[in-house]
Amino acid sequence: MGSFIVFVVLLLTGMIFGKIAETRHLKSIIKREQQLNRLPAVASRYPPSGEGVPNYQQLLVTGNVVIASDYFKTFLSGLINIFGGRVTPFESLLDRGRREALLRMKESADAVNADLVFNVKYHTATIQQTGKGAIEVLAYGTALIPKPMLTAKA
Repeated sequence: MGSFIVFVVLLLTGMIFGKIAETRHLKSIIKREQQLNRLPAVASRYPPSGEGVPNYQQLLVTGNVVIASDYFKTFLSGLINIFGGRVTPFESLLDRGRREALLRMKESADAVNADLVFNVKYHTATIQQTGKGAIEVLAYGTALIPKPMLTAKA
């Protein structure tokens, strides 16, 4: 009986604190997305054509994040795996991971004054720790950085 009570307490604690942490993280993501909305990040393989492209340097920029699943989501996903169906608890985890990794990549590009990031790709991996799961998401792309204009000496 005592182990069942511990299980229920852990389950409820995981649900409450997991929801609080997820809500805080989503608010942070939304705020930072609004700030970095001015920096386009596109999946196009090649930079935009035009006369201005040779005036840019190119630099690989990355952003990665590891997000752990809370106890409640891990338990719920285990039940869904038994009966089948979409594992919706992990869908929100993956969405947060992708958005956070993209934001970190954009922050990296913004730090070098890039005008655009193209050829954006994602890589996702799971990290398993004795029943507790976490995901790692890596976002990477090529930043276009304006070359400094050379001034002619008179």
